Amino acid sequence: MQTLMLRTSFHYFIALVLFSFYGVQVCPFLDSLTTGQLITPIAISFIIMWVLRKQIEKALAQQSPKRQVKSQFIADFSLFLTFGVLIALYNFLAHNFPMESSSKVLIGMSVLGFFISCEQALYREYRLAEQLRQTKQHLEPDENPYPLTQKFVWFATACAVSVVGVVFLVISKDLEWLIHTGESVSLETARKYILGEIVFVVAVMMFYILAIIISYSRNLKLFISAENHALALVSQGNLCAQVPVTSNDEFGLMAMHTNGMIKALAKQTEELSLTRDASILGLASLAETRDNETGAHILRTQNYVRVLAEHLSLQKKYRPQLNAETIDLLYKSAPLHDVGKVGIPDSILLKPGKLTDEEFNVMKSHAQIGADALQVAEDQLGSNSFLRIAREISLTHHEKWDGSGYPVGLKAENIPLSGRLMALADVYDALRSKRVYKPAFSHEKAKEIILEGRGSHFDPAIVDAFLSLEGVFIDIAETYQDAHPQEST
Repeated sequence: MQTLMLRTSFHYFIALVLFSFYGVQVCPFLDSLTTGQLITPIAISFIIMWVLRKQIEKALAQQSPKRQVKSQFIADFSLFLTFGVLIALYNFLAHNFPMESSSKVLIGMSVLGFFISCEQALYREYRLAEQLRQTKQHLEPDENPYPLTQKFVWFATACAVSVVGVVFLVISKDLEWLIHTGESVSLETARKYILGEIVFVVAVMMFYILAIIISYSRNLKLFISAENHALALVSQGNLCAQVPVTSNDEFGLMAMHTNGMIKALAKQTEELSLTRDASILGLASLAETRDNETGAHILRTQNYVRVLAEHLSLQKKYRPQLNAETIDLLYKSAPLHDVGKVGIPDSILLKPGKLTDEEFNVMKSHAQIGADALQVAEDQLGSNSFLRIAREISLTHHEKWDGSGYPVGLKAENIPLSGRLMALADVYDALRSKRVYKPAFSHEKAKEIILEGRGSHFDPAIVDAFLSLEGVFIDIAETYQDAHPQEST
C-alpha cells in the first residue's frame, strides 16, 4: 500500500502542475486569472483528491485481488471526473466563466485522469501478480472476462481522441490570442509560441501513452514468461509445474486452463506408469515362477539395486550417472532382469540337478533372449530410458568384472553400471534363498562369497557399497521373505 500511495502522490503532483499549465494554454478565461486565483482551487482539489484516494486505497486492499485492478481504475478516473466538474463549477460561480471554459477544464481533467488511472491500474496488476506468485496463490478468473482486444480498441480510441482534442483546443485558444494581439507580436514570435505549446502538450500526452505501453509490456512479459517457464518444465517431464493465475483476463484463463491440462497430463501419466509397473511385475513374476522362485525375489533384488545406487550416488564419480530419476528407473527396471527365462525349456529351467555343459549354454541364453525381447519393444515403441536400462540389466547382469561372464564377456567398466549393480543384488539374493539344489545361506556366508568375488566377479566399488549397507540388506531380506522360511548354513 505504501508503494502504491507513493506513486499516487507523484502522479497527483505532476497532474496538478500539468493541469495548471494546460488551463493557461487552452482557455483565455483561465489565462486572465492571477496565479493565486488559478492555482488555489486546483491545489485544494488535488489535496482533497489525494486524501480521498488514500481512504479508497484502504478499501481496495480489503477487496478480492480479482476485483482490485478494475476497482482502482474506476476510483481514480471517477475522482478526476468529479473534481473536474467541481473546478469547472467553481470557475463558473466565482468568475462567471462561460460553458466553453468549463468544458475545457473537464476535458483536461478527464484526459489526465484516464492516463493516470490506466498506468496506476497496470502497476497494481503487476504488484498483485508478484504477490500472488510469491505466496503461491491463484485467482479464479471470470469465465468471460472483458476481451483484451476490446480494451486495446478503447485505449487506442481514447488516446487518438485525447491527442487530437487537446491539440485542437490549444490551437483554438492560440488563434483567438492572435486575433486579440494583432500586430503587437510578430508572426515569427507567434509561430514559435504556438508550436512550442503544441509540442509541449503532445510530448506530455505521448509520455503518458508510452508509460502505459511500457507498463502493459512489463505485465505481458510477466504473464508470458510464467506460461513459458511452466511449459518448459512440463516438456522436461516435470508435471508438478504450475502457471501462476494472477490476472482476471484471457491470460488468467490461459494460465488456469494450462494448469488443468498439466494436472490431467500428470494423472494420465501416473495411470500409465502404474499400468507399466503392473505389467513389469506381472511379466517378471511369470518368469520367476517358472524358475521355482517367488515374487519376493523381485522385490528384494530391486530394493538391493536401489540402495546400492543411492549409496554410490553420494560419490563424486557416480553422481552424474545416478540422479534421482535414473535410480527410480533402475528400481523399476530391475524386475525384468530374468525375463528371458520365459524362453528357456522347462526341462532345463526346472531341472533339480546339475546342468550339463550343453544345458548350461542354453540356460545362459536367457540374458540374450530377454535383451532381444526388450529390443523389439524399443524398435516398436521407440527408445526411452526405461527400456534402455531394462535391456542393459537383462543382457549384462551375468557379466563379470574380470570378463569371464556371459553372454558377451564384457570386462570392468565396459559392463554398464546397471548390470554391475544387478549382478551383486541377484547373486546375494540367490545365496540367501532356498533352491531345490541348495539350502538358503546366512548373510555372513553370502557376504563371504561376495567378498571372494570382489574384483573378479563384482565391481569392487559396488562390493564396498554392499559392505556399508549390510544392515540394510539384512532388513530388506527379512522384510520381503519367501513364503517358506529361510534356512541358514
